[in-house]
Amino acid sequence: MSRVLVVDDEPGLRRALSINLGARGWEVTVAADGASALEAAASAHPDVVLLDLGLPDLDGLEVIAGIRGWSRVPIIVLTARTASADTVDALDAGADDYVTKPFAMDVLLARLRAAVRRGEVHEPSTPDVVDSGDLHIDLARRTVTRAGEPVKLTPTEWHLLQVLVTNAGRLVTQTQLLKEVWGPAYGRETNYLRVYVGQLRRKLEVVPGRPVHLITEPGMGYRFEV
Repeated sequence: MSRVLVVDDEPGLRRALSINLGARGWEVTVAADGASALEAAASAHPDVVLLDLGLPDLDGLEVIAGIRGWSRVPIIVLTARTASADTVDALDAGADDYVTKPFAMDVLLARLRAAVRRGEVHEPSTPDVVDSGDLHIDLARRTVTRAGEPVKLTPTEWHLLQVLVTNAGRLVTQTQLLKEVWGPAYGRETNYLRVYVGQLRRKLEVVPGRPVHLITEPGMGYRFEV
């Protein structure tokens, strides 16, 4: 039985999809907003996510980015938006496919089955929870604790840590970090990295001057060591 997470703010559609997909052998989890979707993606471990872009709290693109921070689960965008730019933005953010409302159930089912098949050939996703020393990093919920105490990170600090943790043990080049965290127009602003890695060390390392997790590879980039 394949597991699907249905994310949509329309109660009638959530109920209809839950009934129809359940009757066809799917195990269905539903969420009505972006925050609930991220929680459900972490706890239910779906084989595929069916995601509406127009959510009441988070934009669907933010939900895609949140899931993609730790998982490669297939994501199918379910949208009433007809502008091609919206579809392109969703695919660029990490969605695998899209279905436009209104849709035929047989078409949706075929897309879901195809997405699950594609997902099966990928290697396992990055674990959504990483424990390293006294650090507990929950990539799905975007939380960090150190020795049991919550650590407050800025959005930029979190994004930088997320990239490093999802590549744990591997060198991430300065250019790659700058482009992934600050955007494609960046690539030479290495002073940004020195400042923000320094801030992360002060928050996460026992002795910031002798880091054991956030390691610098001089002139090359950074590694996160578990």
